Amino acid sequence: MRFEFTSPTRILFGPGRLKDAGPAAAALGAKALLVVNRTASRAKPLIEVLSANGVEAAVFPVPGEPSLDAVREAASKARASGCGLLIGFGGGSALDCAKAAAALLANGGDPLDYLEVIGRGLPLKKPSIPWIAVPTTAGSGSEVSRNAVLFSAERRVKASLRSPSMLASLAVVDPELTLGLPPALTASTGLDALTQLIEPFVCAKAGPLSDGFCREGIPLSARSLERAFRNGSDIEARQDLSLASLLGGLALANAGLGAVHGFAGPLGGMFAAPHGAACARLLPGVMEINVRALKERSPGSPALARYDEIARLLTGDARAAAAEGIRFVRELASRLGIAPLSSYGLKASDFPDLIEKSLSASSMKANPIALSRSELQEALEKAL
Repeated sequence: MRFEFTSPTRILFGPGRLKDAGPAAAALGAKALLVVNRTASRAKPLIEVLSANGVEAAVFPVPGEPSLDAVREAASKARASGCGLLIGFGGGSALDCAKAAAALLANGGDPLDYLEVIGRGLPLKKPSIPWIAVPTTAGSGSEVSRNAVLFSAERRVKASLRSPSMLASLAVVDPELTLGLPPALTASTGLDALTQLIEPFVCAKAGPLSDGFCREGIPLSARSLERAFRNGSDIEARQDLSLASLLGGLALANAGLGAVHGFAGPLGGMFAAPHGAACARLLPGVMEINVRALKERSPGSPALARYDEIARLLTGDARAAAAEGIRFVRELASRLGIAPLSSYGLKASDFPDLIEKSLSASSMKANPIALSRSELQEALEKAL
């Protein structure tokens, strides 16, 4: 048995924990660059907490996906403003931008020097400058992961900047920050989190610690995602989803993902498809194809038994098998209104290019079994 485990130095979880970000930030720096998703309005409570603890915050908005240019601009603004601390406040885009900028400030150079697939892939030799992650959605798990997914407009692809040295100094996960999220965003981020609990549990690098996170997190998503979708102010459901997202982030950071995320990165680069919605649409088909391929080519794989266990964790039925788990995921995505990938412009003629790009993704390499091009095409057809 061989595995590795890494996580942020400190995690603060629970309703009302935002107030604890102030003293923690003050211990890390007197001036911070606060990276937010679009505007600073939702970050006003955090800005007040920081100010009360003597931390001055300069705001940097990320209007959409965390692009290479956004990371360059964030690092430049932090450097020019004398910020020795970065804080990501928002969804995965804000957190990934802050994470990547913190690494760039410590190591110098350009993101393409260190980026996988489309960059030079050089190692980050120095630990990132201190940064704090404060998620306001429950899906990406970026607050505890060691990679940042960045968008290259020139190449129309997303690729990862990855290193254990990129982990946050502090993750503050306050479920109250997710209250009132729109239903569509609750659905897409929640299904992203569920995907990030299912894929690490069956992937080629699954380990005993990440397994525990998945076993704890999958039932949380199953029982609370639709509740939060129907009632955005249900704090108990929001707490379950925030914890599920946190556990999924820890699982993927220490085990890996699979074909769903292998597709999702290139897909998000080629089309304006929200990451979580893309994952949600792909997940049941990939699960079905993986189970069939394992039965045909690797019937002794432990992943087969794990798919049965996933079904039991999702449904609460001790007799459930993989097919029931796949059905549960497909029907949940349907009830939550997840749109087909064709609604984002994907066509069958795009499949060869998308498949070729996905085969280079690190997530695809962690899938429990190598899928053929025809199987990958079938997965896209099921999601179209």
